[in-house]
Amino acid sequence: MARHLAPSSGSLHRLLASCHYPPTSQAPPPRPLLLPKTRSAAMQLPRRGRRDVVAAAAASAPSPSSPGTEVAVWGKVSAVLFDMDGVLCNSEEPSRQAGVDVFAEMGVEVAVDDFVPFMGTGEANFLGGVARAKGVKDFNPESAKKRFFEIYLDKYAKPNSGIGFPGALELILECKNSGLKVAVASSADRIKVDANLAAAGLSVFLFDAIVSADAFEKLKPAPDIFLAASKSLGVDTNECIVIEDALAGVQAANAAEMRCIAVTTTLEEIALRQGSPSFIRKNIGDISINDILYGGSNARHNEGAGSTENSSSVGNALSESLNGATAAGHSDTKGFPISKNKGLLGSRREILRYGSLGIALSCLFVAVRNWKAMQFASPKGLLNFLMGGNSSVFARNEGKKSRCRRIFTGFIVAIQSSVS
Repeated sequence: MARHLAPSSGSLHRLLASCHYPPTSQAPPPRPLLLPKTRSAAMQLPRRGRRDVVAAAAASAPSPSSPGTEVAVWGKVSAVLFDMDGVLCNSEEPSRQAGVDVFAEMGVEVAVDDFVPFMGTGEANFLGGVARAKGVKDFNPESAKKRFFEIYLDKYAKPNSGIGFPGALELILECKNSGLKVAVASSADRIKVDANLAAAGLSVFLFDAIVSADAFEKLKPAPDIFLAASKSLGVDTNECIVIEDALAGVQAANAAEMRCIAVTTTLEEIALRQGSPSFIRKNIGDISINDILYGGSNARHNEGAGSTENSSSVGNALSESLNGATAAGHSDTKGFPISKNKGLLGSRREILRYGSLGIALSCLFVAVRNWKAMQFASPKGLLNFLMGGNSSVFARNEGKKSRCRRIFTGFIVAIQSSVS
């Protein structure tokens, strides 16, 4: 119809010629006539069809907060390496107190805070560092360490004495239930590791590996202990997560190229940040399995950036869906993608389906239970029976049947009389 309204080329020239323009001015070129555009196939979709396409595009767009995206950012995790003192066991303070007792027997007065710079570096350096700082002469690290273990085990680390941190056992079990391998990687000697685990009520059989300082010359901050634990578990270093409380342990994790979650049970957060841990929690009870698997809050995108990225993804997916709709035409809207979450529509269909099935089974049950009566019942009587009517159809028809019987009997008697 629009083409019929468009004037011909000749009529345009006659129209322009009839207009008076100044001699010096040229007649303006004819303005193009804008014909109504035909809508594309995608725009001709029914309203519901367009909503389905938009819903499908939104459903297909990746969510920035989904676990798959977080895993891609944080990286794969296959094993967790737990430090012992200050992570699994609240044993740093008892260890420092046992160190004070050792030096007291030597006649040297020290404070518990003197041991803080040497925590997590092994008992020999733990005691030897304080001895050097205090200028103790003829100090024998081996004999001092032996006496330290005697005092510590006898006085501070009795079995089931409750030195385990709340939440330690639960996190270990969560890791194992998630398919992760778990290990103890400590700079302490094995005798202290076993004593602390027993005092904390943690069985050694919970762990896939226990690596202690006995077989190593270089302890934390050297990466040797963590590298040995990774090798013992058969897991690449880039798939290991270390949980540490000491700066030396955080530095050792970085040297081993492992991600590290630090806890502030021993040092302040500002001191731990010098080692650049992945993130910091208050204690092991504040570490969740999601922190380990997905990197906690550090693995989540900025909300604004994530919203922009998600909007872009929805736009791209919507464009692809509309392009597919244009190519396919609009003859059959059932072929377009729809949202996977059908919501109330799907529930309503299920209700109708199973409701109809229930009614059919109920009718079948009633018919089987009353099959003899059903042989003589009319549809009206059956309906009355199902609806719970007070009077029976048979009772209401009893008078009619008696009258018919009398008429029929009289008719037979009349025939017999005429025959005789």
